[in-house]
Amino acid sequence: MTAFVTASTLKKHLSNAMYKDQFRLARRIDGALKNNTAEKKELALVKVACDIQTSIDKRALRLENLPEVSYPEALPVSQKKDIILEAIRDNQVVIIAGETGSGKTTQIPKICLELGRGVSGLIGHTQPRRIAARTVANRIAEELDSELGETVGYRVRFTDKVSDKSYIKLMTDGILLAEIQNDRFLSQYDTIIIDEAHERSL
Repeated sequence: MTAFVTASTLKKHLSNAMYKDQFRLARRIDGALKNNTAEKKELALVKVACDIQTSIDKRALRLENLPEVSYPEALPVSQKKDIILEAIRDNQVVIIAGETGSGKTTQIPKICLELGRGVSGLIGHTQPRRIAARTVANRIAEELDSELGETVGYRVRFTDKVSDKSYIKLMTDGILLAEIQNDRFLSQYDTIIIDEAHERSL
């Protein structure tokens, strides 16, 4: 903790924390500076430093446990993996179009995983219907040799199978829109995949 000595130093370390913690911890740093004595200010900053370190450690553990990814060779998306990977890496927004059955739904989240996405925040992946969200989550979990609810989870109305170990979260469009009500920056995610976007006016 000796590295965390000033508010400016603490803020530099925030980028290594989980996305969902960064804004909250930044506000706590600003709040600590408003204390009217040096002792209270220092104590508040030490407490924030401990929470930043906890978040950094959690992110490091997620990075260490990032699952290995492989791709079914027969799928067209697998054959274009390197091009798609490069496009996602180099651009904030990417639109991917392909024939039904080409593997977009199941392979693009895995390409994101290979890029290191899902570590600082979840890879959110929407489906227009509840049954699709469950089915796709199950399929990706199988391909990553994981139990459903661990590496890959899903959330639909009345059911939440997402855990602290999850990297990919399948959900309906409605769930994502509801989450925006309470978190307009969607800070629990580092990547959002809007699948089947043509089906609704999302």
